[in-house]
Parts: sequence; C-alpha cells; structure tokens
Amino acid sequence: MLDGGAPPEVIKRAVTFQQRWGGLVLPPAPEYEGGPLILEAGFPEPGPSGEWYFGAGSVRATVPYEFVVGPQNEFGIGTHVWTVLHATVDGWVESVALAYHAAWTARRVTRVRGAEVDDIDLDGFEPVRAAWWCGPDGVIAIHRGEAELLGDPALKVTRVYEGVTLDGWED
Repeated sequence: MLDGGAPPEVIKRAVTFQQRWGGLVLPPAPEYEGGPLILEAGFPEPGPSGEWYFGAGSVRATVPYEFVVGPQNEFGIGTHVWTVLHATVDGWVESVALAYHAAWTARRVTRVRGAEVDDIDLDGFEPVRAAWWCGPDGVIAIHRGEAELLGDPALKVTRVYEGVTLDGWED
C-alpha cells in the first residue's frame, strides 16, 4: 500500500489516466451541469464495498457529486457511492462529441424530463453507445445518472435529435 492506503494498482490506473487524459479541456456536456471542465486524476479513495475510484477532473458547476473513474475504469458521478455514466472514459469523451454532432446536424432537438423519459418509444431504435440510441431518422440520448445517484426520478433527461444520422460514427 502507498500513502493514503491506495493499492499500487489503483495508483497505476490514476497515473495512466493522467498520462492519457490529464489536462484535456472538454466543451460543456449537455447534461450533468456541463460535466468536468478539465480531465485530471484525483487522489484514489475507497468506496463502501472496498473498491477504489479516483476523481476524473474539476467540476464546471457546483454539483452534489464529483466525476470519478471507477475500479474497472468506468466513468461516473458520485462520492463514496457512485453511478456509472459510461463503461469507459473514452465513452464519455465520445458521448460529448456525439452530442455536439447531433445538436449541430439535428433538424429539431426535443428535451424530455422526469417520468416522461420512461414513455419514450425506442421501437425501431438500436443502442449504439452507452445512453445513445439510433433510429431511422434520428438519435436519442437518455441520461439517468443523476436520477440514479440522487434517487430522484425527476432528474432523468432525454434528448431526441431528429434528422441526425451516425454516418462516420459506427465502429
């Protein structure tokens, strides 16, 4: 164990994160109060189940959580209890880029909040990224992280981007 009790492999994950992403300034994300401003590794902390996570960067606005990288390099929000937003940091960065692409090219963007999010019809849509669905004439982003973390279903948000294709975004 190193100072602070963090196992060496957790320190190594934080250093690897910092080497890859440290100093990257992101544009504001459409949700989560804009997301982190600058990606940078914070000091590792233990979670309630003994897993270790570390901060992923400074917040852009005052929020009741921080942006974190989880034990399997997931990107999420929380403090000692946290919620995964994307399976990887790459997924978060790509999702922010996709949101800008969708907003720029959409014919219309509709924002839906709270209980109405559960009524969004995803028939004809296929999952393409964490939180993203692609259909014949648009894409849908579903954001449930804050609602899950804070236990408030009213915080669920969906953005429907009509007239958007994902040409060039496929794997």
